[in-house]
Amino acid sequence: MVTFNYICSECGQRFDIDPHRCVCPFCSERQADDQPLSGVLEVELQGTTSGKEVDVAELLPVESRFFPPIPVGNTPLWEPGILREELGFDALFIKDDGANPTSSFKDRASVLVSAFAKKNGIDTIVVASTGNAGSSMAGIGAAAGQKVVLFLPKTAPSAKLIQALQYGATVHRVDGNYDRAYDLSMAYLQAVGGMSRNTAYNPMTIEGKKTVSLELYRQLRQAPDVLFVGTGDGCIVAGVYKGFRDLKQLGVIEGIPQIFSVQSDTSDALHRAFKTGRFDNIPTQTVADSICVDVPRNGIHALSLLKKYNGRVITVPDEKILAAQARLSRSTGLFTEPASAAAFAGFLKVQKELPRDAVVVILATGNGLKDSAAAAKAITIPERVIRSLDEIV
Repeated sequence: MVTFNYICSECGQRFDIDPHRCVCPFCSERQADDQPLSGVLEVELQGTTSGKEVDVAELLPVESRFFPPIPVGNTPLWEPGILREELGFDALFIKDDGANPTSSFKDRASVLVSAFAKKNGIDTIVVASTGNAGSSMAGIGAAAGQKVVLFLPKTAPSAKLIQALQYGATVHRVDGNYDRAYDLSMAYLQAVGGMSRNTAYNPMTIEGKKTVSLELYRQLRQAPDVLFVGTGDGCIVAGVYKGFRDLKQLGVIEGIPQIFSVQSDTSDALHRAFKTGRFDNIPTQTVADSICVDVPRNGIHALSLLKKYNGRVITVPDEKILAAQARLSRSTGLFTEPASAAAFAGFLKVQKELPRDAVVVILATGNGLKDSAAAAKAITIPERVIRSLDEIV
């Protein structure tokens, strides 16, 4: 029998799960401007399950009957033969979360938030996003019959904007970056109401993302040794850790994988804080829009997990991200967006430091068609237009 409650990731105090409680009421009192969230709450699991078989539904705090009829998760685990041979890693895998319904890893968080809202009789969900979380919540909300209000930076890729509008979301384009969109979404919640799906602020976002770790265990029949994650706000990193921590707590696995959190070197707030202990609000930009944030909302929590479990934060330049994106496409047939390619670029950067027999997973978080304009920067589109084969044969 498994039960659930909230626990503060900073002070350790426990609370009943309540849709109106999103952060620790004590730690959040010291929330500073231009800093990550203080008092991020996690869902704590209590009790035991039956043996080594992992039932994902049993390990989530919302009953299955509240979930919308949309097939999130159970995404493919690729075995890239050409890359394995080229790089000398026979146990290299790619977890393709671009195969989710809205072509994004973010569906894992959105579907649990949707179910949580349904369970508590809330029909409006509000979210700030650089693109993927918003279009994801819009798609999941469409399947659930829920209203989704999205605050989106004006620089968000058009594909993600169009996707959210196609799903029927109410979209407010913001003259500013993600941080500005976040602030406006929170003000909207205060004025109008609804449930926030903002990353880290709603504890169900981290909890939903843990399902990727549970699936990896089922697919590999073990936990990987090393996992690479493209990182912006730190919520995916926390979710990945949460899944493996739950498995360890239940006695299913013995240890936690080493996680490499990979950032662009022009959007590296977590990397800087990993070295200095400070989060400085420095304007950022990167070709990988999904991991472009000035202040990582889950920064404090993610940083503590990385340090506790021997994780690392590394950076790669944008040109290496685009090169990694192209290499993945040409050697595996997987077209993934720059934020996903950042994870692969991180692996390429540190591969010589890893044992050749290590079980390595690259987490691919979004389809490349989400931002085809970024991919276009690394290819040459033919200008010549032909009328017959005689012109090329």
